[in-house]
Amino acid sequence: MTTSNSNPNPLAPAAAPSAWQPFKDAFHAYAKWLLSISWKLFMGLSFLLMMAAGILNIPQVAILFILTSIVIKVTFKSQTQAEEKATAATYMAEAEQLKRQLVEARLSAMQAQVEPHFLFNTLASIDHLIETDPPRASLMQKSLIALLRATLPSMRETSTAKLRNMGQELAVIRPYLDIQTMRMEDRLQIEWDIPEGLHSAELPHMMVLSLVENAFKHGLEPKAEGGKLTLRAEVTHGQLEVTVRDTGVGYYPADSAGLVSQTGHGFGLKNIRDRLALLYGDQASFSIRAMEPYEGSGTLAKLSVPYRVVPLDAQTVTA
Repeated sequence: MTTSNSNPNPLAPAAAPSAWQPFKDAFHAYAKWLLSISWKLFMGLSFLLMMAAGILNIPQVAILFILTSIVIKVTFKSQTQAEEKATAATYMAEAEQLKRQLVEARLSAMQAQVEPHFLFNTLASIDHLIETDPPRASLMQKSLIALLRATLPSMRETSTAKLRNMGQELAVIRPYLDIQTMRMEDRLQIEWDIPEGLHSAELPHMMVLSLVENAFKHGLEPKAEGGKLTLRAEVTHGQLEVTVRDTGVGYYPADSAGLVSQTGHGFGLKNIRDRLALLYGDQASFSIRAMEPYEGSGTLAKLSVPYRVVPLDAQTVTA
């Protein structure tokens, strides 16, 4: 019959408790007590101690004890404050990380909820054009393939920190607008005012496409006669400003909270602002408003981020 030994090394002597451990425990207990009382109470107790020491004729011992207590109280207070600051800093870092993870989770969920209407409508249009206008059907099919090729990889990217440049954004927006132009025909006019020199400007991925999609869903498509979409980009005071303007039915605040895109890539206004805050802090902004009467009908959305350059790649499509 064998017996088990809790000591993994039976030849090693068991660690004996330190003879100083009771003194260490008493010292820490006294230090905690000193921290728990106010300086006013401490000085009162010190005065009583000095009176008692005078009666016992040991004032030097009392003075040494009081000075030692003062050193302990000051030292441990500084140490405790440093530990509290370190704990608070750790908490803030964890809170910021949790906030970032929450936004990323929301982004992933919204990307996963792919709205099929745009895809189904496009496929239905292609099917109809195959019978009536095969060349246009082929063009729409190529634009749809280009759009899917550009957007599907981004659906697997859940990080809010993923950045693109303007050229890469246009590589996604251009085929989308080509499809909308073929679908709406004469009901749609498009104006570009994006200098080629800004194609390397940094942008959060899919954000401009989200604004373009919502301009169609909430503005241009509901309007019987259609309208005009204008995209502009310029640098002002070190900020890249991108505006998406439509002459559709107009901006309704009740619709602004959701603003979900037709291809499933919409972030909603809150998500756009959350992403901008995480990426740029207070250096970025986003606004959306109805056009003034003298400006005509429609909606104007403006995105402003710090102007930075991201190198172009071989897949960039120019507008």
